[in-house]
Amino acid sequence: MATTDTPRPASAPAAERAATAPMRPPRRPAGWRTVARKDLADHLRSARFALLVLLLSLAAVAAVVAAAGQLRGVAPEVAGLASVFLRLFTITFADTPFSFVSFVAIIGPLLGIAFGFDAINSERSQRTLPRLVSQPIHRDDIVNGKFVAGLAAIAVVLTALTAVVAGIGILGLGVVPTVADAGRMLAWLVVSILYVSVWLALSILLSVRVRRAATSAMAALAVWLVLTLFGGLIAGLLADAVAPATPEASADDVMRNVQVERSLARVSPGYLYEEAIGPLLAPEQRTLAAAISPLQAHRAVPGELPVSQSLLLVWPHVVGLLAMAVVLFAAGYVSFLREEVRA
Repeated sequence: MATTDTPRPASAPAAERAATAPMRPPRRPAGWRTVARKDLADHLRSARFALLVLLLSLAAVAAVVAAAGQLRGVAPEVAGLASVFLRLFTITFADTPFSFVSFVAIIGPLLGIAFGFDAINSERSQRTLPRLVSQPIHRDDIVNGKFVAGLAAIAVVLTALTAVVAGIGILGLGVVPTVADAGRMLAWLVVSILYVSVWLALSILLSVRVRRAATSAMAALAVWLVLTLFGGLIAGLLADAVAPATPEASADDVMRNVQVERSLARVSPGYLYEEAIGPLLAPEQRTLAAAISPLQAHRAVPGELPVSQSLLLVWPHVVGLLAMAVVLFAAGYVSFLREEVRA
C-alpha cells in the first residue's frame, strides 16, 4: 500500500523558522567609536593629561579665589547688582590681571594642541599606522575617531574645571547661581569647547602633514603665539593700509578704520571667542558694535538681556568658530585619505 507524505503547512512555527534560519554575525561597532574609545583611554591615563589638568586647575583656582576675596571686600557695592555670580568669572583686579574666562581664552588652545599634535605622526613614527589601516575599518574612521577622542578629553577637562571653579565661587561668596546664570555658564562652556576644538582640528591637520610630532607641535604653538600676541597689531597695520585714519580724518573715516580692523581681527579664533563670551557672561552688554550713535544710546532700554537675546547676539561668532573647526578638520581629513601609507 503506497504511503504519501503529509504536506507541510505553509506557515511553519516561529521556533522552527528560527532554528532553520541562518545565524547572523554580531553587529560590529562603528570603527571610529573603537578608535575614539582607545585614544580617549590613552589620553586619560597619560602623564600629559594629568600635568595639564594640574597646571590649569592651579592657575584657574588661584584666579577665582583671588577674585572671590576681592568681591567679598566690595560686597556692599555689588550686593544690589544682578548676576553677581557671573562676575566671579569675568571681573579683574589689580592682584588678578587675568579673569578666569580670559585665562581660558589664552591657555585653552594648549589643550587642543596637546591632544592633537601627535595624533597621526606618532602612529607613523611607531610604525603602527600600517597595522591600524589594515584593520577591518574604514580609513576615515581613524582620523574621525582621533578627533572625537580629543574633543571628549577637552570636554572632560573644561567641564570638570568649570564645576570646581563654580563650587569654589559658591563657597567663597555664598551666592547660588540663578537659572539664567546656569544657562549662561552652560552656553559659555559649549562655546569654549568649540573654541578649543578649532585648535584641535589645526593640530590634527599639522599632525597629518608633518612627519615629526615635535615639528607639528612647534608649528601649532607658533600659530597660537602669532595670533595671540600679534593678531591685533597685524590687523591694525592692515586696517591703516586699507582705510587710513589720519589725525585730520573725519569721524566716518575713523569709524571705517575701526570696522576694517575689527573685521580683520575676527580671522583669529581668539578674537571671535572673546567677543562671543562678552554678552554671554555680561547680561548688561547689549551690542558688539565698536561705537553707537547718541540716538541709539538714548533709545536703548536699560536692564539686562535675557539668555535667548544674548545667544542671538553672539550667534554669528559661534557659527564662525564652527566654520573654522570644520574647514581645518576637513583639510586634515582629505589630506589623510589621500596619503599613501606603506608598511
